[in-house]
Amino acid sequence: MKVVAAEGSDAMVEDREFKAGQRATWALGDYHEFARHSLWQFGQELVEACGIGPGQRVLDVAAGTGNVAIRAAQKGAEVVASDLTPENFEAGRREAAKHGVRLEWVEADAEALPFADGEFDVVTSAFGAVFAPDQQVVADELVRVCRPGGTIGLTVPTPPARKAARARMLADVVPSMFGGASPLRWGDEEHVAGLFGDRVESLRMCRRRSELGAFADEADLRDFLKGHHPVAVALYRDLGDDPELAAALDDAFLRLIDLWYARGDEGAGAFAQEAVIIVARKRAATAPASRRAPSR
Repeated sequence: MKVVAAEGSDAMVEDREFKAGQRATWALGDYHEFARHSLWQFGQELVEACGIGPGQRVLDVAAGTGNVAIRAAQKGAEVVASDLTPENFEAGRREAAKHGVRLEWVEADAEALPFADGEFDVVTSAFGAVFAPDQQVVADELVRVCRPGGTIGLTVPTPPARKAARARMLADVVPSMFGGASPLRWGDEEHVAGLFGDRVESLRMCRRRSELGAFADEADLRDFLKGHHPVAVALYRDLGDDPELAAALDDAFLRLIDLWYARGDEGAGAFAQEAVIIVARKRAATAPASRRAPSR
């Protein structure tokens, strides 16, 4: 059973403040430009993995500027794109218009979706809902708004396989700006199975890779992130005019790029982002279904 904090309690005030900070951060920079150059191809991958087609009602949670939602609408689905940061909706509307589709855009928290039980045939989220702080509550909401027998599809950021151990170690020791639980945990099948429990009748996970836009080298990619990625923009802004701190952060971003992105041709090829795609089928049976406790 979900425990709800009392209105005005310290926990609820803290949660509101945290979410307000997240919204403000993701409104910085140019998220749409970042997404188009790095994550855009994964939207099509997720739509295909979920088998989205004409006549389906689809909810894309933490939709950003429509990476998944636009592709789902192109398949003939009726699509609602929801996100905590509505400041990005205008870029999403422009991109949707370029592709000849229209979506419904709704401001919404992934941990408290303003939709009815079983309202959607397919519920998706690409690089979005997995960053919410309470992973069990997010899983509960995704399942709740999906109809019995419907599909839940997620795309989870992940480091290249050969660097996964280093990335997990870093995630364990560095506090996350997204909350207590690392989003990388969504890439672990046992953990995801625990979040969904027996409310889903099948769970499939696979790894995919997508090349980024052309970048000459690590410094070129770093400078792109500095100018466009909301989190990077926030970090550099908070440094003020301190050149030593800016230089240190520049070096830290180069190390992060080395850890997070894959390159072919012995390090000289194009940069690529890897991701885990999750597709779960909600149980169609009407019998009561429980959830297992999340894996530790």
